[in-house]
Amino acid sequence: MNMGSWAEFRLAPHFNYCLGMAVEEVSTSEKLVLTLSCPDQPGIVHAVSDIIVSNDGNIIQSQQFGDPDTGLFFMRVELESPRGRGPIDEGMEKFGEKFGATWKMDRMGRPLRTIIMVSREGHCLTDLLYRQRYAQLPIEVVAVVGNHPDLAPVAQFYGKPFLCIPVTKETKAASEAELLNLIRAENVELVVLARYMQILSDDLCRELAGNVINIHHSFLPSFKGARPYAQAHDRGVKLIGATAHYVTADLDEGPIIEQDVTRVTHRESTRDLVAVGQDVERRVLAQAVKWHSEHRVLLNGTRTVVFN
Repeated sequence: MNMGSWAEFRLAPHFNYCLGMAVEEVSTSEKLVLTLSCPDQPGIVHAVSDIIVSNDGNIIQSQQFGDPDTGLFFMRVELESPRGRGPIDEGMEKFGEKFGATWKMDRMGRPLRTIIMVSREGHCLTDLLYRQRYAQLPIEVVAVVGNHPDLAPVAQFYGKPFLCIPVTKETKAASEAELLNLIRAENVELVVLARYMQILSDDLCRELAGNVINIHHSFLPSFKGARPYAQAHDRGVKLIGATAHYVTADLDEGPIIEQDVTRVTHRESTRDLVAVGQDVERRVLAQAVKWHSEHRVLLNGTRTVVFN
């Protein structure tokens, strides 16, 4: 059987040939994630469903929440569109104008371009890079940035570029400008502060609003400053926890994404408490990054709606 030349085979625009049978190769079908928020009003779910179905789309999963406190409605839809995202985009543009909605749509599972920022503690960084390597997090780590060089070997072990940007009172503005240039040059979509022990300026917080996630222990505001676990041990705490939240100009008071706690007893030493706390921090931060990257977190003023 004459299968034709390799050039003809390679350049065939729409089909692969196997044993004389034509198999379609090119498809515009896409799996998408749609999120939206708008003032709560009748007809929202019907309108969104109609846009998808009228363009031959199929709704795989849909979640919604109407907040009686803020009067806002939130929705997350996973869908498959055999005609690609173009027709859905067009329909949602009209929807946004009619319902006063803010909406986003992305390809399901697309890794977000991410920078991880660190200081000297490596437990969160190591956990995130491990999860990313083994496809447990939908992120693409384009760089690790530290204000100290200590964790460069960890980044290098996972094959990630490491950039040290020292920060002092005198160099803070220049350091943040360098960071912002990197974010723009690499089209970074998410910044994760993985125990990064520097306070971002108000201007940088506003520039990156809704796209920076931080992790801190749950002792705030009770045990501030240095050695919080020693302070907690002295007070005989029985719960150790962590909070992951979006970064705002209000220090450690941004909208909360995820929290968790672990019980401890009088038997644990200060060192034991540190180990327990680091484990909770790893879990909470990874979960927050996962939910954000899967477009499950929607801002609701000073709070969040998390469709998990």
